[in-house]
Amino acid sequence: MNLIADIGNNSAKFFLFNGEQILLHTRRGDASYGIISEWNEQFGIDKIIVSTVIDLTEQQKEEFHTIGCPVIWFNNDIPTPLSIEYATPHTLGSDRIAAAVGAWNEQPGNNMLVIDAGSAITIDFVDRQGRYKGGNIAPGVKMRLKALHEFTGRLPLVEKEGETPTFGYDTKTAIRSGVIKGICHEIDGYINEIREKYGNVLVFLTGGDEKTLKNSIKNRIFADKYLVAKGLNRILLDYDWL
Repeated sequence: MNLIADIGNNSAKFFLFNGEQILLHTRRGDASYGIISEWNEQFGIDKIIVSTVIDLTEQQKEEFHTIGCPVIWFNNDIPTPLSIEYATPHTLGSDRIAAAVGAWNEQPGNNMLVIDAGSAITIDFVDRQGRYKGGNIAPGVKMRLKALHEFTGRLPLVEKEGETPTFGYDTKTAIRSGVIKGICHEIDGYINEIREKYGNVLVFLTGGDEKTLKNSIKNRIFADKYLVAKGLNRILLDYDWL
């Protein structure tokens, strides 16, 4: 059994894999990772991989080692199926690499855009030779909604859930549609630009706002909210422990 820990800015997601199949998954909103010992007692954990975009305390790090199995702390030194052509690989988020590996594992040998819509939105390109070429980072849905509220005098803080008409009929729908449809137009623009340059490209969408965005993107996409976890599991399965 493989334990996958994907620790983001706002929560930690844990997955238990048997081979390439997800058996269990859960999300924790705080630093209490008791799920590790709980799952180990129930199923037995053989290996762990941890991807984090935040700094963990020493106590939090130690918890991953308490059950005595091998632990990989995923970073740019860990080998993956992709060759990384990024000028500053040490600054490249591990979640971005993992999502790209997850997409490549699903559809190898294709040009692909990998879009992770979380606190920030990352749009990364992998060519058909398996070369990670780089990507862009933009504010996510909640960040844009919050910015409109905090950097203006009168605009309210709007929840992302709700109607998104073509044109808003009040302030709340104008803000929500402006943010969500604006992001979708951005994504469609990237897809069209890459297709003009490289021909066919597969598009993968993942992240916490995958469900919010997927039905408003005009181009055909593969939506998979577990793409990062699947990529981390692929890396763990391939890792040479000898």
